[in-house]
Amino acid sequence: MATTEKPVLSKYKDRMDKAVAALKDEFGSLRTGRASASLLDQIHVDAYGASTPLNQVGAISVPEPRMITISVWDRGLVVSVEKAIRASDLGLNPVVDGQTLRLPIPPLTEERRKDLAKLAGKYAEQQRVAVRNIRRDANDDSRKAQKDGVISQDEEKRFEGEVQKITDEAIKRIDEALKTKEQEIMQV
Repeated sequence: MATTEKPVLSKYKDRMDKAVAALKDEFGSLRTGRASASLLDQIHVDAYGASTPLNQVGAISVPEPRMITISVWDRGLVVSVEKAIRASDLGLNPVVDGQTLRLPIPPLTEERRKDLAKLAGKYAEQQRVAVRNIRRDANDDSRKAQKDGVISQDEEKRFEGEVQKITDEAIKRIDEALKTKEQEIMQV
């Protein structure tokens, strides 16, 4: 039979920090008016019979604010890379020039900006739910430890209060990241 351990606050704080970091990664893949190599992080290419991240089949660079270039290392993968970019929901049309693909970044329409802001909100809500689930896990663990006699009732209440503090802090960071990203998206 497994013995109950005393719950450790840092374990749950680390998990919440990872949720906030995951949100920032997802925001990196959302398009704003400027070109960014991180836009292409979510794109995978069918290469050599496997799904491969785009940055592993070519060099990605941003030579100017509204242009991304991809130098594909294997000539045979150029068509696959082009297909993967067109299939993504980024709304980009690659221009093939030998082994190089140029991706002009068109200015965003007001409607597309609003759609991207909604998508950013959806990403933020998913991470808020993840943080709340971590809080629930922490509280469940502290209740179990108290029930099993590992910690006292006072320690349980103090622990739950501290968990609530780190939860509020993580949700505040998520809201700040969302606000910043929405401003970035809506900026013309």
